[in-house]
Amino acid sequence: MLRRLVLAAAALALVPAARAQEPLTIFAAASLTDALRDLAQQWQARGNPAPRLSFAASSALARQIEQGAPADLFMSADEPWMDYLQARNLIVDATRLSPLGNALVLVGPAASTARATLARGTDLAASLGPRDRIATGDPAHVPAGRYAQAALAWLGQWEAIAPRLARADNVRAALLLVERGEAPFGIVYETDARASPGVRIVATFPAESHPPITYPFAITRRGDGKAAARAFLGFVTSAEAAATWQRFGFALAR
Repeated sequence: MLRRLVLAAAALALVPAARAQEPLTIFAAASLTDALRDLAQQWQARGNPAPRLSFAASSALARQIEQGAPADLFMSADEPWMDYLQARNLIVDATRLSPLGNALVLVGPAASTARATLARGTDLAASLGPRDRIATGDPAHVPAGRYAQAALAWLGQWEAIAPRLARADNVRAALLLVERGEAPFGIVYETDARASPGVRIVATFPAESHPPITYPFAITRRGDGKAAARAFLGFVTSAEAAATWQRFGFALAR
């Protein structure tokens, strides 16, 4: 019996150490994929366990966290989905910050010669063929789609184009539709367009045409108390990481 108690105590003593070595699980918006993978490699090169990275639409990730998914950090592509988790007490409020920005662009396939000037009254629908659609994230739940809806409404084109949207599950899926030539145009983030050799930027939406594109980061309640979670958040928001974010086209918060 004494031997069993000693073994049990030893096993319990190992739990904190084992948890300390657990890799972090990061839930991040799809548009952060390339830059965050690069930063994760830098983090690992410093002797830290490679974090588990899960990329999807911010809405899908927020709902997974709400349902108990084991995320230590959440990195959203818009403020409303971080607000959604904050209202449910699922993030550590004091860790929330918005270090990044982005721009919204109209893209076409790389071989496209299309041109457009995006201003109030621009008849973007006239550029579409009878069966053509514009690819973007689904405005019902994808941040990129919400920004696209706002921009199209600012142009005065939302009612004309809404029935002709190819509504993707996330911004990377929308980009893929344009890369494959399945849609002659897409509305995506500038960073995604720059990362893809399969598309070209046709035009950039004026900043005033949509709400500011910001990326809030926060530690989740599950990650609260994990020194590694705070260290990783500090790393990806550091001056050193800023150079990587900028290399991938993100704007830094002022």
